[in-house]
Amino acid sequence: MKNIFLGFLLFCSINSLQAARIKVGVLAPEGTNWAKHMKAMAKEIKKATDGKVKFKFYFGGAQGDEADVLRKVRINQLQGGIFTGKTLGDIHGDIRTVEIPFVFGGDRGKAWSTVEKLTPYFNDKIEEKGFQNLGFFEIGLVYFVSQKKTESLKALNGVKIWSWEGDRIVETMIKKMNLVSVPLPLPDVLSSLSTGIIEAAYAPAMPIVALQWSSKVKYLVDFPIAYSVGSFLISNKAWKKIKPAHQTLISKISKKYMAKVNEANIEDNKQALEIIKSNGVEVLKFPEADETKAKTLKTEIMTKLKGKLFTEEGLSKLKAAI
Repeated sequence: MKNIFLGFLLFCSINSLQAARIKVGVLAPEGTNWAKHMKAMAKEIKKATDGKVKFKFYFGGAQGDEADVLRKVRINQLQGGIFTGKTLGDIHGDIRTVEIPFVFGGDRGKAWSTVEKLTPYFNDKIEEKGFQNLGFFEIGLVYFVSQKKTESLKALNGVKIWSWEGDRIVETMIKKMNLVSVPLPLPDVLSSLSTGIIEAAYAPAMPIVALQWSSKVKYLVDFPIAYSVGSFLISNKAWKKIKPAHQTLISKISKKYMAKVNEANIEDNKQALEIIKSNGVEVLKFPEADETKAKTLKTEIMTKLKGKLFTEEGLSKLKAAI
């Protein structure tokens, strides 16, 4: 009887290693190309692993802001999340080096190439912090949108600008420019634009449309502030419960779908920019002198945050990759 009981426990232990349910929190809304690709990926992984690994996505911020998702992953209420730069920086600050304002001068191709070169370094740092990276993806060039006409840096004075709560890069940039910052969680931006709590925000074109901010602003400055990336992470704890053969399959399948996400995001951003313009949002240009002045912020932000957000090693690797 004892041997039968021990055999049963061993059977349960083996099967627990083979079966895994990965619950993932996502801010992206249902119906987006992003969501469609993630659902297709989950379906393919389930089939490839004979139902032993199942991904369940909670779209549209159903699990809260990214900070909420990260907290839930750390206490195992969730096993993964789709995180953008600010939250990736909370995991390891060096990832944010690619999001330093004005580093790429609006050249998204150069920006993505740099992310690809730095991915092995970033992945090592992510794993040290308790996560497995299933892939980076491009969110896009970041634009400034406002309810007030801001045709120059001087015109930004007094405008109430949203900053993602806890985003040290944006906080530093706004402080250096002596602007008015209103820190808020990302899900609060739309209602805050509606009520006048904030008058301006920033994001790539696709999120500006998807999150309905474009219906609340009148102007877009055609001078990309930065480049934004995201990543699909699951906890090492959850990853270790998946047998090695299935880990290999998941890595291969996720890589394929992250490439699809990137292709869709590039096209979606182009279309979103046209939608914003067609909805009556006026496109503004900064004077050339202001563009030059703004770019000096790059060095100031690097200096200010070195050792606080970025490591010296991370900055050196960024410069080498560029």
